[in-house]
Amino acid sequence: MQSQELYNRAVKVMPGGVNSPVRAYLSVHMCPRFITRADGPYIWDEDGKRYIDYVCSWGPMILGHNHPVIRETVEQAVKDGLSFGAPTRREVEMAELMTEIVPNIEMVRMVNSGTEAVMSAIRLARGATGRDKIIKFAGCYHGHSDCLLVNAGSSALAGGHPSSAGVPVDIVKHTLTAQYNDLASVETLLRANPGQVACVIVEPVAANMGVVGPAPGFLEGLRRLCDESGALLIFDEVITGFRLALGGAQSYYGVRADLVTFGKIIGGGMPVGAYAGSRKLMEQVAPCGPVYQAGTLSGNPVAMAAGLAQLRYLQAHPEVYDAIEKSASFLAQRMKASAQKHDVDVSVNQVGSVLSPFFVPNGVDSYKTATGSDLQKYARYFAGMLDRGVALAPAQFEAMFVSAAHTQADLEATAQAVDDSFADL
Repeated sequence: MQSQELYNRAVKVMPGGVNSPVRAYLSVHMCPRFITRADGPYIWDEDGKRYIDYVCSWGPMILGHNHPVIRETVEQAVKDGLSFGAPTRREVEMAELMTEIVPNIEMVRMVNSGTEAVMSAIRLARGATGRDKIIKFAGCYHGHSDCLLVNAGSSALAGGHPSSAGVPVDIVKHTLTAQYNDLASVETLLRANPGQVACVIVEPVAANMGVVGPAPGFLEGLRRLCDESGALLIFDEVITGFRLALGGAQSYYGVRADLVTFGKIIGGGMPVGAYAGSRKLMEQVAPCGPVYQAGTLSGNPVAMAAGLAQLRYLQAHPEVYDAIEKSASFLAQRMKASAQKHDVDVSVNQVGSVLSPFFVPNGVDSYKTATGSDLQKYARYFAGMLDRGVALAPAQFEAMFVSAAHTQADLEATAQAVDDSFADL
């Protein structure tokens, strides 16, 4: 296998042979597949095997890989240069488009990743409120900045290291952890720290402990508690932004956030991020205000071109959202039917175009129930799906992403692969 050969070389020159932990396939006990190209709903590995892809570069490929509108736009933008370190028209157009289609934001600051967006939004929340403490939720992942690597999700959870070495105690002492879908846990922390909490940050749909949607009233309750306590509410929409709906989770659930963070979906999958909010809040960011944040590559012209192409396409084709939600629902229903047919304990959660199966006998609505999933069974399921040409996240605590490029034939083939893999369990 070419992937095995490359991995053997990679472990000699890169930590774990990868540049991001979840790619190492450690939790599924396999050699990672090295990918050579992608097109539509498919990816190909170094050995030439094609897979139906439900990782979608961890979400942003909502139109599928290598969409011609985006590719052609990027090809044209590259001809103008790769990076200027100076303002460009595309940055302005992107900010204008985002403020047009996302509820409750008036100004945007571009950055280079979701991690940077969240780190910057929290700094802004602290600067705007004059408070130090923040509340996050166990199992929610907000990037790898120091103050947020506490009870984290994603690969930090799957790898058995929900926190990280190298994070000073003096930093994380200001990070308070509540339980997702448990308003009482948030209220308890706010009452125990009166006037000290700068913000509550949440994935409106938790997607880094597997997909766990908000219980009825949960997001509305967070809004109320923040209003009562003077804390800001931050929606981390690195996953949900422009995927659940054109306006993101704020639009999908009808709940207002004070600050919103975005990731690579606004770059069509290229390295980019942003944080956004009201003019009053955002004008506290330098050079207007005292909250400092900067970046040479922020608003990179090629990434902006790709993002504009994707968002404009989605704005012009709102039917995409109904289509991908129906596709995800089809897969969820077929998974449930196969689980029942083969007597496999599986609970399937689906919100919009994201879904995930958990190998548990009962439903999953929290960090505690999510972490009860049988990881070894997931590893066997993952291997079975990969053998049958379906690429999933190589960890239980991630999401499946459906794109507009997945055809009914792809969905049927995936459902058959699920049925066969469940039969093997």
